[in-house]
Amino acid sequence: MLAMATTFGLASALFALQAGASASSFFSLPRTYPNITACASEPITYSCENTTAIQNTCCSPTPGGLVLQTQFWDTYTGLERHGQLLPKNSWTIHGLWPDNCDGSFEQYCDLSRQYDPDPSPAVLPNGTPVPAYKGLGIETFVAEFGRFDLLDFMNKYWVSQGGSNSGFWAHEFSKHATCTSTFDVACYGPDYKKNQDVVDFFDAVVRAYKMYPTWEILAASGIFPSNKTTYSLGQIQGALKAQTGATPYLGCGHNGTVLQEVWYFHHVLGSEQYGHYKTVDSTTKSSCSQTAGIHYYERTRTSEREVRLLP
Repeated sequence: MLAMATTFGLASALFALQAGASASSFFSLPRTYPNITACASEPITYSCENTTAIQNTCCSPTPGGLVLQTQFWDTYTGLERHGQLLPKNSWTIHGLWPDNCDGSFEQYCDLSRQYDPDPSPAVLPNGTPVPAYKGLGIETFVAEFGRFDLLDFMNKYWVSQGGSNSGFWAHEFSKHATCTSTFDVACYGPDYKKNQDVVDFFDAVVRAYKMYPTWEILAASGIFPSNKTTYSLGQIQGALKAQTGATPYLGCGHNGTVLQEVWYFHHVLGSEQYGHYKTVDSTTKSSCSQTAGIHYYERTRTSEREVRLLP
């Protein structure tokens, strides 16, 4: 509980700093993009579709070229008393994952960039332990670059259930971004500033998330959260495929009857940061029931807030 209070106190301090930032400092924010000058002379091909080995792995996610933009539909956070609420009429960010082209995946690939306070798994399949991180929260890395705009968006749309948002973000970076070649420190060149890869990853996560307004896509097909109505798997998949061009993975709990997740699969032309994402069908079978009705439950009213209003 003390750790949770410290986290939320730190967040308050960060946003107090934001309020005091001058307009001139905003326009002098440091850049965090990688040095991809050499990519202009590389062969142009989508990840997982190349016929020869990728020579410059800063130019294309390798080997994790099957890129997943993943989202949650939670109905509560468990931390409402701390003001940690879900965004009204919106799914939330889970992450941006670099699966291998065959659907397998790596995790925690660079322990020198391990910022997860509660790593899962704590021991990798090869027996390597993943030590828990005990330093400053990862949100401080973003604040160091003056990116309070990014922190604001993340606190609205990248919301954890049962834990701090900062811990969740650190988990996603440490487990997944460190296995994405285009976020390797070497890709940022000799002018690399510590933690700019973290900020760059968070920017990429937000950029990919904005491609898929899942709540609106489903609503446009008459699929709304309801505590009474159920939908078939085909209805939900069809609504999403009609707007994205591919069938995403849908994750369900409670014996496949409660909708909880969606994963959009892609091959990427260029870097994961700035490349073109081409949707492809899920390589993972849905955990939702093929026959029973699926609940897309309404949120607890006290667990969400309107985040789209101007301040």
